[in-house]
Amino acid sequence: MRVLVLHSDVAPGAPPDELDTLIAAEAVARALKKLGHDFVLEPFTSDPDRLERMMDRIGPDIVFNLVEGIDGLGQHAPIAPRMLDDYGAVFTGADAVAMAVTNDKPLTKRRLREAGVATPEWSEPPDWRGLKDGTYIVKSALEDASFMLDDRSVVTGKEKVKIRAADCYLKHGGRWFAEEFIDGREFNIAVLQAPDGPELLPMAEMVFESWPAGRPCIVGYTAKWDEASLESVQTVRHFGVEENEPVLAEKLRSACKKCWKIFDLTGYARVDFRVTAQGEPLVLEINTNPGIAPDAGFAAAAAKAGMRYDQLIARILEAARLR
Repeated sequence: MRVLVLHSDVAPGAPPDELDTLIAAEAVARALKKLGHDFVLEPFTSDPDRLERMMDRIGPDIVFNLVEGIDGLGQHAPIAPRMLDDYGAVFTGADAVAMAVTNDKPLTKRRLREAGVATPEWSEPPDWRGLKDGTYIVKSALEDASFMLDDRSVVTGKEKVKIRAADCYLKHGGRWFAEEFIDGREFNIAVLQAPDGPELLPMAEMVFESWPAGRPCIVGYTAKWDEASLESVQTVRHFGVEENEPVLAEKLRSACKKCWKIFDLTGYARVDFRVTAQGEPLVLEINTNPGIAPDAGFAAAAAKAGMRYDQLIARILEAARLR
């Protein structure tokens, strides 16, 4: 097949979360070469005429969509699948509707709650309905990759929540909301489309090893993107919940399958959880088209399942054909 590897148009000097898209694109290209496919790497353009000319020139059988943001903003990522769909292209991953809905974290949480899937309580400005004097984590409503997430994001008390959200808005713009902070275990579960429905890869738990006392246990921006940092070194991915805790694993599995159905997911996705002290999983968010660089969590879960990286890429291509 002829495959267009379409990635974000990353500006020089971009931060590491944006550069990761280019790393993934190169890795996908190597895998495609190993699989015997013809491929072309190109940056995405949101100009309809330029995109149409690119597509006409390359003539791909499938577009491998690695567009994670436009002009550095993840909230604009759904533009890529929408334009590819308008062109009539076959492309990997989620469609525009599923991506747009799951990119909006408060909207995702409302959909989950309506469908009976447990998620932490939350509150949004301007009315801050339901906000209590508890501990919350203040997050961007539309951006991913732990955007501006650090220890200061975890605050206690209504006024501190409002101050943190206002400060983030003044510095970075966009929408911000507060989610109840669940001080429990964290799981990131990779889900891959198969002919007969979603297939869960081995479940990964993010373990905060030798974590400094008093620091909130969160996978913040530094932990994700600075490999030499204390936060990264001491945030370790563990597998084995299926064998060691089958009851918990079944609860996680059931929630993942419900999420796949609720949001009409396709291709591949990652569902992030916190587990309460009572052993109940709560869905934090759903990541469509999560990072698939060779060192990312999705590739690690595939490797744990005995899948080579090129086999993972082949499965994602086949899922696009199925869709």
